Amino acid sequence: MLTGATSGIGKETALELAKRGMKLVLPVRNMEKGRTLREEIHQITGNGHIDLIECDLASMASIRACAEEFLSKYDRLDLLINNAGIWEMKRTLSKDGIEMVFAVNHLAPFLLTNLLLEPIKSTPQSRIITVSSSAHRQGKIHFDDLEGRQGWNTIKAYAQSKLANVLFTRRLAHLLEGTSTTVNCLHPGFVNTSLFEKFPRWMMRLASLIMLTPKKGAETTIFLATSPRAGEITGAYFARKKVKSPSAAARDDASAKKLWEVSMEYVGPIRQGRRQTESSKDSPVLVQN
Repeated sequence: MLTGATSGIGKETALELAKRGMKLVLPVRNMEKGRTLREEIHQITGNGHIDLIECDLASMASIRACAEEFLSKYDRLDLLINNAGIWEMKRTLSKDGIEMVFAVNHLAPFLLTNLLLEPIKSTPQSRIITVSSSAHRQGKIHFDDLEGRQGWNTIKAYAQSKLANVLFTRRLAHLLEGTSTTVNCLHPGFVNTSLFEKFPRWMMRLASLIMLTPKKGAETTIFLATSPRAGEITGAYFARKKVKSPSAAARDDASAKKLWEVSMEYVGPIRQGRRQTESSKDSPVLVQN
């Protein structure tokens, strides 16, 4: 499963994985774009195993419906790539009334991953990959004001969300110790994608002179998805297909644990119709009967 596949890094990743014969499940907000992408992938790669599931990552109800549809069709998941991301120039709210960048860049992959943990853990040598950014190095988790109500800033919001991606990876890798599932995140590089579509055009014309192509930007994601060597590493941050040391804030286990707990409060019970207990709060198996 790969989010954000209709353009940029996600599209290049989907094309390469399809070329390698993988069956793809693509959550897409715009089903028309999804169908166009499916046909393009089929024509280029000959791979017809492309399943589309409607999913709006700015809506927890939509994410839950997406996961439910997946679980009704499949009992295994070899690879989950949390690729989708946004960068907003103005403070806006998700359909759940949560600051949009925090909601889409962090809470969406957090919820989707947890909803799909059963088939992931039951699949031998499965992998979870989250696309972060070197922008995490400028980030701080503002636990007293995660949504920027007291002073929102576009760079501050994006950097915080990308730091959250690294901390999420670190915490989940810890919680999945003893399983064959690996969890890693990455910086794709400074890539010319729709992530920057709301930036001033003059700025992007200049930036495009030094930006990577989406195909180049997808290389580390593809490496983490397919390399046997990457399958032996977990809890790491990658750039240019190599393990790199993230910021000191990204290595803070106390912050990673606290962010996990706060995120659980945001998303609510992982399984509908089941009760979350105190003892389940810090476990990937987050609920019990």
